[in-house]
Amino acid sequence: RLYNDYTKKYLKNIIISIFFTILLAGSTSAVAYLLDPAIKQLFIEQKKSLIFVIPGLIILAFAVKGTSLYLAKVIMINVSEDVSKDIQTDMFFSLIRADTKLVDNTHSGKFITNLTNDVGMITNLVSTVILNIFKDSLTLIGLLSVMFYQNWQLSLMAIIMIPVASI
Repeated sequence: RLYNDYTKKYLKNIIISIFFTILLAGSTSAVAYLLDPAIKQLFIEQKKSLIFVIPGLIILAFAVKGTSLYLAKVIMINVSEDVSKDIQTDMFFSLIRADTKLVDNTHSGKFITNLTNDVGMITNLVSTVILNIFKDSLTLIGLLSVMFYQNWQLSLMAIIMIPVASI
């Protein structure tokens, strides 16, 4: 019901936020990928021709990461505030149309709690939880891909040994 009644009309903004989340995960993975050539080519092989290229790419990846995170959060916060406004408006009109006996028998604090705290929890779900699920899942996939691309044997060993070591 939350999706159909309130969130569906902001789907365009949510998709834009997901796009920025994909950029965020990609730039995080790019930083991890660029650290290997930075160490090998700049410090071990000491290639002076790459002294500005690799650090520039790392700075660019961090800039894209920060900008993408900011834009994704701002868009999702705006969506959650709009959803909150819509829910509170519907609750208020429902309260106005409610039976007077219901209004008289219910403490006014209950109505205020429903209008503020309950809507706040739903707003938190829309803005923070959805964004974090996408951000963390995509970042995990990207970093695992970088791990397996750079050294699949070590990555496989690490994935197998981490659960064993925690026992």
